[in-house]
Amino acid sequence: MLRRHFTILPVLPALGWLGACVSRPSGQASTHALGAYSKAALLALLPQDAILLGEQHDAAEHQSIHALATETLAERGLLAALVIEMAEAGRSTQGLTTDAPETQVKQNLAWNDRAWSWVSYGPAIMAAVRAGVAVFGANLAREPMLAAMRDAMHDQRLSPAAFERQQQDIREGHCGLLPESQIVPMTRVQIARDASMAQTVQAQAKAAKTVLLLAGTAHVDRTAGIPAHWRGSFRAISVRLLPSGSAQSGGEGFDQVWRTAPVAPKDYCAEFRRSLRPASG
Repeated sequence: MLRRHFTILPVLPALGWLGACVSRPSGQASTHALGAYSKAALLALLPQDAILLGEQHDAAEHQSIHALATETLAERGLLAALVIEMAEAGRSTQGLTTDAPETQVKQNLAWNDRAWSWVSYGPAIMAAVRAGVAVFGANLAREPMLAAMRDAMHDQRLSPAAFERQQQDIREGHCGLLPESQIVPMTRVQIARDASMAQTVQAQAKAAKTVLLLAGTAHVDRTAGIPAHWRGSFRAISVRLLPSGSAQSGGEGFDQVWRTAPVAPKDYCAEFRRSLRPASG
């Protein structure tokens, strides 16, 4: 298992593996052994302007928690918006009716099923749509990603320690196989994506309601992820969803850690190495 959860970036060959599984060392966050996820665990977090759920992308239970969390907040009239890493900023379901077909929802979000399985993420998205709550994409499109790689402004958006940690996470998250010349550009992309998600979440904040964000673990880290880019006073809680049996306790940088069902071990580095090999023939 790699060290943190990044997300698929179609910029350079190596960027395609920013979706690998990663995590930070242990820390002081409160940990809940949920087993079966409960609505009470989510409602106990309130009131918040936003709840950030950091998932492991290949853990099916995490997407089930997404759907239940969306339904739990929506059925109580508490869901301000559903913001997702899995669609680009500027895409949303605003204007769609509660009976909109899935095909229309996917079209509005410009859904990329090769990058993100609709079977996995569709239930949470459709739960919001059916409740009359808008879903907003928050990720960067390809062109802004390319621009971010060249923009040194992003080097100053985090503390020096957090910026260095982001670089090290990029190295380790790509199994030490990236050329060093790619580390800073890719770190800038990660920072720019976090800033984009933070902006989208804050733009959808509503009094007495909560924005729910669904993203990979790395993005919800309080010290170097989305919360590092909040503007002004903003109440948000970061929850890490972590499969049981993981070698990491995973608390540093998160307000809570929710243990979930184990996930079968997978050699991500072997897959990454294969992805870097030139196509034969």
